[in-house]
Amino acid sequence: MPPLDPRRTRLVLADTLAGALITAAYVGFTHFDGSDGSPVFTGPAWLGWVVAAAVGLPVAVRRVWPRAVLAMVVTASTAATLLDLTREPYTATALALYAVGLLEPARRSAQAVAAALLMSASGLYVGEAVVTPAGTAVDALLLIGLVALVTGGGWAAGTGMRYRRANAEQAAQREKERDKRQIQAEERLRIAREMHDIVSHHLSLIAVQAGIANHVAEQHPAEAREALRVIETASRGALTEMRGMLGVLRFDPVEPAASRNPVPGLAGLPDLAERATTAGVAVDLDVTTAGTLPAGVQLAAYRIVQEGLTNAVKHAAPARCTVRVVADERVVTVQVTDDGERSGASKSGGHGLIGMRERVAMFGGELTAGPGPAGGFAVSARLPYQGQEQA
Repeated sequence: MPPLDPRRTRLVLADTLAGALITAAYVGFTHFDGSDGSPVFTGPAWLGWVVAAAVGLPVAVRRVWPRAVLAMVVTASTAATLLDLTREPYTATALALYAVGLLEPARRSAQAVAAALLMSASGLYVGEAVVTPAGTAVDALLLIGLVALVTGGGWAAGTGMRYRRANAEQAAQREKERDKRQIQAEERLRIAREMHDIVSHHLSLIAVQAGIANHVAEQHPAEAREALRVIETASRGALTEMRGMLGVLRFDPVEPAASRNPVPGLAGLPDLAERATTAGVAVDLDVTTAGTLPAGVQLAAYRIVQEGLTNAVKHAAPARCTVRVVADERVVTVQVTDDGERSGASKSGGHGLIGMRERVAMFGGELTAGPGPAGGFAVSARLPYQGQEQA
């Protein structure tokens, strides 16, 4: 059994109390002696109790069956008026009309309030001006106006609340849609970064090795075969990483985690260095860590090193490259520096540097990239994480 909503419980209790008070008031009206000059109830006591209960008790369930409660309350209130029981401006009808305005669709709500006002006005006029007149027809009309103001005000308040709730729900839905679009945009951006890093790195190695193989195929077939071996390795590596990404995109919650490829991390940096070396960039790799880093931090550091080595292979080979990764309990520092010569067109970086900046920005870190002080190109990234996992 689902837990009760505390707010709804309080509302039901308040409605029950209101219904009981209205019923008690109408029971009291049966004992008026007419000392104020108004007509008095002359029927049997049991009839007064029945009418009082019919006017007040349905209010307790007005939020459950609003239109049925309104019909019963208006009918009972009209009967009370004709029996000279009524001494108040149809409070029960106003409460019922509030629930109708709040819970019913606009068209049915408008129909219900029109019927309730018409029936109430007719009963009041007949009771006050025809059956037992206590004043002139003008007095009866003024009383009708007062009752219409009170009951119509209840309906207007309920309708206004319904529109406010609808507007709030629409605003919340729009906010939810904006959040959803933002999440989708961020996910597309993340996938684009991963695709760029994977494809750019491996295709750069393949392009360089293919050029070498083509250049030395006739004079140095052994070197050509070695280049083709590197191309094969790079191709297989690209396919493996692409399958891993597709596996994440097609993630099945019931699939065992062991069947999915692990996220690249610092343990994969030696393989990156080896592939870059086979492509003509000698890599000096130094990794110093304090404990195990979160997977998100390791992935960011891995991709930054990968992009730095890819740029060196594409634009600086043959060259030497120094990679330093230093991690403590609060921050990871990544430095990739090469001594190769670049053309002016290759110094801006393109999408690779954009991707690195985005990765660093996810951690609130800093990235500098540009010509090194002694030539070549230098990339330096600072990734603060303070023991917290990042996506």
